Amino acid sequence: MPLTVGQPLPDVPLAAITDAGPEEMSKDALFGGKKVVLFAVPGAFTPTCNSNHLPGYVEHADAIKAKGVDTIAVLGVNDVHVMKAWKEAAKIGDAVLFLADGSAAFTKAADMVLDATAFGMGIRSQRYAALIVDGVVTKIAIEDSPGEAEQSGAAAMLAMLDEA
Repeated sequence: MPLTVGQPLPDVPLAAITDAGPEEMSKDALFGGKKVVLFAVPGAFTPTCNSNHLPGYVEHADAIKAKGVDTIAVLGVNDVHVMKAWKEAAKIGDAVLFLADGSAAFTKAADMVLDATAFGMGIRSQRYAALIVDGVVTKIAIEDSPGEAEQSGAAAMLAMLDEA
């Protein structure tokens, strides 16, 4: 069953892109005792992800964090080097933590797989945004279409935070 409210995140490590370089981090290190906005994208550098989804979270990062959010993180089923290159190309500093799920282990365990083989992209993540409190999903929005970032965009997340 796909991620739902009340469900803990899968206990699968992810590679975080940090100033010191890639670092494998556990679920507890990333989400334990924290309030985290996690948004997932089908792929780094893809049109909607690069020109809409990520920029919205960067633009609204201060407003999101003002609502008590400790971390804003983007998850991509891309290898750690692609996620690092995306972060560097975006030139956004530390507004968003980039997480690589290169083999889609987290995405599969969360049942959030998007089969994009028909588009030449293979197995990817569905586009979604979730509010995670101490490793548990408290709010989630999953896009109906992977080419849109309305339900899971930063403005929608701000509205979800107002309801939280």
